[in-house]
Amino acid sequence: MVDHGFAVVRVNYRGSTGYGRAWTDALKHRVGLIELEDIAAVRDWAVKSGLADPAGLVLAGGSWGGYLTLLGLGTQPDSWALGLAAVPVADYVTAYHDEMEALKAMDRTLLGGTPDEVPERFEASSPLTYVDAVRAPVYISAGVNDPRCPIRQVDNYVDRLAARDAVHEVYRYDAGHGSLVVEERIKQVRLELDFALRHLGRV
Repeated sequence: MVDHGFAVVRVNYRGSTGYGRAWTDALKHRVGLIELEDIAAVRDWAVKSGLADPAGLVLAGGSWGGYLTLLGLGTQPDSWALGLAAVPVADYVTAYHDEMEALKAMDRTLLGGTPDEVPERFEASSPLTYVDAVRAPVYISAGVNDPRCPIRQVDNYVDRLAARDAVHEVYRYDAGHGSLVVEERIKQVRLELDFALRHLGRV
């Protein structure tokens, strides 16, 4: 990204490790929304400092970062010009039902229960809830055999984008939660860059 003229900021938002238990546990019951508050603060700093062009801001990430990308595009639609989401959680309820048992346990800890027990928390934290508010072009890549972020919940999100002709592209590849094949990883970076450059008018 830097080689193609982008300034890159990697946000160490609440919920990450290294700053004590309170910092790590801060996102409980408001999963995704807490991290996006920190991302919004960094976005404002990047714009005010002159580092970033407010008309050309890209929200991007993979796995949890892909989840936050989709959630941010829907909850902060005026803040982002483009989104790049790799192997994301897109529909939290469907993801819960389809994912590995260990991840179900983690989600119950983070959200305080199952989708049946705390439906309002799953709804508030799910990108699918806000998909109709997304205005920025969205690029999504997903492994069709992903046990962590299963493909069905990605397809649910993409179907909602397609239903209203929202600008988006999806790349599905025959692997799991990412690829270990170097050529495939290079291809995925190339596709993301191409999408970003085209939709930001840089080609």
